[in-house]
Amino acid sequence: MPGAGLPHRRWECGGGLLKLIGITGSYGGLNVGDEAILTCLGGEIRRELEDVGLVIFSRDAEHSRQHYDAHRVVPVRELTREEVIPEVEALDLLILGGGGILFDSEVLNFLREVRIAQSLGIPTFAASLGAGPLERREGREATRDALNGMTEITVRDVEAKQLLEEVGVEVPIAVTADPAWLLKPVEFSDEMLQKEGIDPETRLIGFSVREPGKAAPGLDETAYHHLIADAADFAAQRYETEIVFVPMERADIRHAHQVIAQMTYAERATVLKGSYAPAQVLGLVSRLELAIGMRLHFLIFCALSGVPFLPLPYAQKVSSLARALGLPGESMIQEGRAGPLLASVDRLWDLRERRRAEMAAKVPELQARAHETIDAVVRLMGRE
Repeated sequence: MPGAGLPHRRWECGGGLLKLIGITGSYGGLNVGDEAILTCLGGEIRRELEDVGLVIFSRDAEHSRQHYDAHRVVPVRELTREEVIPEVEALDLLILGGGGILFDSEVLNFLREVRIAQSLGIPTFAASLGAGPLERREGREATRDALNGMTEITVRDVEAKQLLEEVGVEVPIAVTADPAWLLKPVEFSDEMLQKEGIDPETRLIGFSVREPGKAAPGLDETAYHHLIADAADFAAQRYETEIVFVPMERADIRHAHQVIAQMTYAERATVLKGSYAPAQVLGLVSRLELAIGMRLHFLIFCALSGVPFLPLPYAQKVSSLARALGLPGESMIQEGRAGPLLASVDRLWDLRERRRAEMAAKVPELQARAHETIDAVVRLMGRE
C-alpha cells in the first residue's frame, strides 16, 4: 500500500506520549512559495513545541521526506479516502494551509482530510489561508461546511476573509499574514552563481514571470512575453545589469525562456536552472538590485531582503501584498504598451532607496502578524 511505513501508535517522548500535528496543503516541491510556507510553519511549530511530531500530507512524499524533519510523510494523493483515515486518526490537530489552496479546481481535494478529521472529532485549524476564485456552487458549499467545523481560522489577507464570509463561514476569521514572512535566508554563494553562469561581480535585476492570467487579460501570450522582454532589455541596457529569471514553479521556466527569445539583449539574461530550497532562493534574491515580478512569494522574498520591486499583479493576493507594503498595486501591463511599464521601472530605480526604507518599516509588522498563526497553534495544543 502506498501509505505503508511507520505503524500507527502513540510515540513515546521523554516518558510521555508524543502528540502529532498534521499539516496538509499544496506541498511536495511543486512551488517554491508553498514550500516556504511549509518550511516556516513546520520550523516555527517545532521551535515552540519541541515534543510534537509533524505529519506532512504531501503530493510528493519523497520530496518532503528529503527536505523536512517530519515524524511521518503521507503520500496523500496516492491514498483513497479509506486508506487516509488511519493517517488522520493518529493526529491531535490537523492544520489546513497555509497559502491559496481554496480555489475552484482544487478545493475539494484539499478539504478531504479536513472533513475526515472533523468526522473523527479531531480539532482542525486553518492557517493563513488565501482564498479564491470560488465561483462554483460545490466548492463554495464545501468550503463553508468545512471551515464552519474549524476550531480557529486565520487568513493571510482581508480579501480572503471577505470571500469566506461571503460563502457563509461563521467561525470568526483572524487576518494574520503569510507564514513565509518568517523565512530566514541561506547564503547563495559566489560559487552557486558561477554554477548558474552568472558573474558574481555583476549587478543583477530579478524577474519572476508566469502565465499572464488576470494581469493582462487582453494580451495573448506572445504580446505578453514581448512586453516583459521590453522591460528586461530596458533594465539591462539602462542600468548596465544582468537579468536573472527566478522560476517559482516549473511552468515558469517556459515563460522565462519565451521572454528571453523576444529580447534584444538575450545574452545578458539567465534562467535559474538549479533546484533550490526556499531559504536559498531568498539568499539569491538578497543579491538583487531590483526586481520585477508576478509571483507572490518572489515578491515577499524581495521585501524580506530589502530589494525594491515592481509588482505585476495577476491576482488579488499580489495587489494585497502591494497595499500592505504601501506600494502601487495596479498592473502596469494591462494596457499592452511598453511605455507605462518602462516608466514605472525607471521611477522605481530612481526611488529605490526610499522604497527600501518604506519596506523596512513595514516588514516587522507583517512578520509579527505571521507569527500570530504559530501562536494560535501553540494555544490549541494547550501550551500557552
